[in-house]
Amino acid sequence: MAQLSRIGYVLKKHKALYLLMLPGILYYLIFKYAPMYGIIIAFQDYSIGRGIWGSKFVGLKHFIEFFYVTPDAWKLIRNTIMLNVYDLLFHFPAPIILAVLFHELKSKWFKRFVQNISYMPHFLSTVVIAGILVTFLSPTTGVINHLLVKLFGIEPIMFLGMPEWFRTVYVGSEIWQKVGWGTILYLAAIAGIDPMLYEAAKMDGANRWQQIRHITFVGMVPVMIILFVLTLGNFMEASFEKILLIYNTMNYETSDVINTFVYRRGILDADFSFATAVGLFQSAIGFILVVAANRIVRKYSETSLW
Repeated sequence: MAQLSRIGYVLKKHKALYLLMLPGILYYLIFKYAPMYGIIIAFQDYSIGRGIWGSKFVGLKHFIEFFYVTPDAWKLIRNTIMLNVYDLLFHFPAPIILAVLFHELKSKWFKRFVQNISYMPHFLSTVVIAGILVTFLSPTTGVINHLLVKLFGIEPIMFLGMPEWFRTVYVGSEIWQKVGWGTILYLAAIAGIDPMLYEAAKMDGANRWQQIRHITFVGMVPVMIILFVLTLGNFMEASFEKILLIYNTMNYETSDVINTFVYRRGILDADFSFATAVGLFQSAIGFILVVAANRIVRKYSETSLW
């Protein structure tokens, strides 16, 4: 009873803060947790007419079909993994480097100007980003090919028609679109560093690079660890909307990923059970990676998700 009274007191005292939390809580309850009961259809031959509770239970049939019957299963897994590996190698460090560069700028007005410019692509819809990519990378009218021809004498390249270019285009567009917005958390971490540390480092003779390495970078490490662990949760996924808008039959070899396959089987072919099984496989891998990564970072550092 005393515990309930304590909870009531805290809720009443901080009611404004809990009201601010309410939309986020409702979002996750309605759109994330409530639909989870639909996972059941991954183990059924689901029929809309019979519903979830009336459909026939088939166990692991759809999982076996995906791994052993679907001819492109391993290609889909490979493409998904490769895109995310490149994303981790090039996209993940980009906002860290940019945040450090922002921090090192001495002119406040120039720093704010550059930050605002870098944030802008984040607010463009994926459809607009895809349209920009298609227009700029066109082999006939695209500005990129025009510059390559004029400046370097290189023949026009079909960037979106060649499988070997797709991963470069995808990861490059992800960096351009998200790098500025991604600096916000890192800049907040840098702002929390005690300025006295920099003063002490200067008195000890540390140069700018040594200050960045031993103070700025170290102060960002906890945020880096948390974001890295969270990123691993989406390792078996990719930016589905962007890929769907820029992939085509010419670059299928590297652009076709699990998400686009699930879309075709689940939405276009109405094979709901099979699509749910493949989606559940993605989520399970992400869950395992997050738990494993969190356990590792908790063992070797003081920062972890839980």
